[in-house]
Amino acid sequence: MKNYFDLTGQVAVVTGCSTGLGVQMAKALANQGAKIVAMARRKDKIEAVAKEIADTYKVETLAVQCDITDTDRVNAAVDEVLAKFGRIDIVINNAGTGAVAPAEDITDDQFNGEMNVDLFGTFKVARAVAKKAMIPAKYGRVINIASMYGLVGNKIAGSAPYHAAKGGVVNLTRALAAEWGKYNITVNSICPGYFYTPLTKETLDSDFFQQNAKTMIPMERYGNEGELDSAAVFLASPASTYVTGVNLPVDGGYTCM
Repeated sequence: MKNYFDLTGQVAVVTGCSTGLGVQMAKALANQGAKIVAMARRKDKIEAVAKEIADTYKVETLAVQCDITDTDRVNAAVDEVLAKFGRIDIVINNAGTGAVAPAEDITDDQFNGEMNVDLFGTFKVARAVAKKAMIPAKYGRVINIASMYGLVGNKIAGSAPYHAAKGGVVNLTRALAAEWGKYNITVNSICPGYFYTPLTKETLDSDFFQQNAKTMIPMERYGNEGELDSAAVFLASPASTYVTGVNLPVDGGYTCM
């Protein structure tokens, strides 16, 4: 029997892999046999994540401290991964931030910060991984974590810089897919809706957000832990060899209305 989603022996770098969705996706790839590189700014967090994944899934792991807005550090981090594993097959660009305020009150610093992390940071990691590992290997899976808010606007929480940056990630995904297809590198994005994580649970369970779910989401609920994992595994796996330049909403139908 063929396992379409087998990632045994492949090396996956996950940025923003200290909490929440990044950790969930890293575990999903480890469950399919991938070696995991947990990358984020907080050393203690990623070391704990790497140890937990190694202990639970019996795969090799590496914790690499990296601020994705620092070009030199990004390049050094990729070199560190290549020094240990000799390859990078998959990268999930998950690190992100979010400034919330009415558009008319957003500061230049907030807008610049959002662009630097969500859009430029995503590009810096993709650029370094492609140049140093994937283009030479003529193989790669780049998965950018955009957002349903990269596809539409919203009325419940003003976050214009986030929308702009994630919209940039959506079209950056298309641009990189077009350029790197000749190297057998696929570039896709996942556009998550609201998901339950330790940081969002209290907000999403509030009366306002529960009512919002019933009004705005066809499935009338928010995403549960694990419901993003299968999209990440599919786009990382040999099952998606002819899928590139796609922005996949995983949002309970939010963007279909």
